[in-house]
Amino acid sequence: MRVLGVDPGLTRCGIGVVDSAPGRKAEFVAAGVIRTDPDLAADLRLLGIAQGLELWLDEFVPDVVAVERVFAQHNHSTVMGTAQAAGLAMVAAARRKVPVALHTPSEVKAAVTGNGRAEKAQVQFMVQRILKLAETPTPADAADALALAIAHLWRPAGALQGGERNQVAPAQRQWAAAQAAARRAKAKYSPAS
Repeated sequence: MRVLGVDPGLTRCGIGVVDSAPGRKAEFVAAGVIRTDPDLAADLRLLGIAQGLELWLDEFVPDVVAVERVFAQHNHSTVMGTAQAAGLAMVAAARRKVPVALHTPSEVKAAVTGNGRAEKAQVQFMVQRILKLAETPTPADAADALALAIAHLWRPAGALQGGERNQVAPAQRQWAAAQAAARRAKAKYSPAS
């Protein structure tokens, strides 16, 4: 199973891709951050995040998208942008008929460190250790997205939302990857209008 984790944010949206391996292990595939300029209007920032998510989904063709469940904070403008970015990830997955799972930060911390109140540094350290990386993944948003993907791999049964209706077979995933590669090749070699 390939899981794409999304740590939503309006300025930095963390992305992490992990594959399952035999023996309840996880293998690192990719990680990064989609960044937007805080000086841009919100609609343009959301467009940038949406485009970045589309690229990641097309390139890595996940079986599941795991998104951090947004919860209310004191700073309502921050939670609004986070919720909007989370919604973009869910819509992009739904367009591809990829199931979505939502996980709270405490669920992710508990799955990765054994402590639902772990500090960010502990989460980063455990992600590095679990994925056998040479160094701690940075920035923290990318490490958090990898932690989401790992937590989903180790989830209890029934964590998928709509999984029955959106199951993607391995052959469908390969077909989607081939189509995405063909679109990228066509765009690369098409003359500019």
